[in-house]
Amino acid sequence: MAISPLATAVRELSMLMETPGLGEAQILPRAQKIMQDLVRYDCWLPAAMAQPHPQNPVQYLLYADPQERYSLVSFVLGPNHATPVHDHTVWGVIGVLRGEEVEQPYQLASTGPGLVKAGQEIQLKPGEVSCVSPTIGDIHQVKNGLDDQVTISIHLYGGNIGHISRHRYEVNTGTKSPFVSGYANLY
Repeated sequence: MAISPLATAVRELSMLMETPGLGEAQILPRAQKIMQDLVRYDCWLPAAMAQPHPQNPVQYLLYADPQERYSLVSFVLGPNHATPVHDHTVWGVIGVLRGEEVEQPYQLASTGPGLVKAGQEIQLKPGEVSCVSPTIGDIHQVKNGLDDQVTISIHLYGGNIGHISRHRYEVNTGTKSPFVSGYANLY
């Protein structure tokens, strides 16, 4: 099994993170290009990192930068799986490798409690990418767009996402609950 696309992405991301003076606005477009190249071909993801959980979405750590500047994960959605509405607290780039991922962005309501949809659903097909961050929109729900197939996306985050305290949101009240996602392949 060829893993060279992953190795290439890790090398390019590490070089990007070592570039002095880059902020999120400069990192995101370059990271998008790297992620587009990574999800362009579906030939490199090990089968062990593509296994769905019977009841809920699952993420597998593919690479964590030793300095925790970024991490790469495979995010696996079984048929009819959806995440709770959640945030990330760091920038991220999502690229679909297999299937179809549907993202619904949310934002805090400007009047009253709760969250409101921030635009239309975004449907991502293989090879397509999307971004999240606290500055451009960080709250969303993700679901599998296919009823009969597994969807796999590759997520890049500006930190070790499995160890970052994030939040789940109750849409009607805006109540947020902290959580740490962890990784299915690390116990």
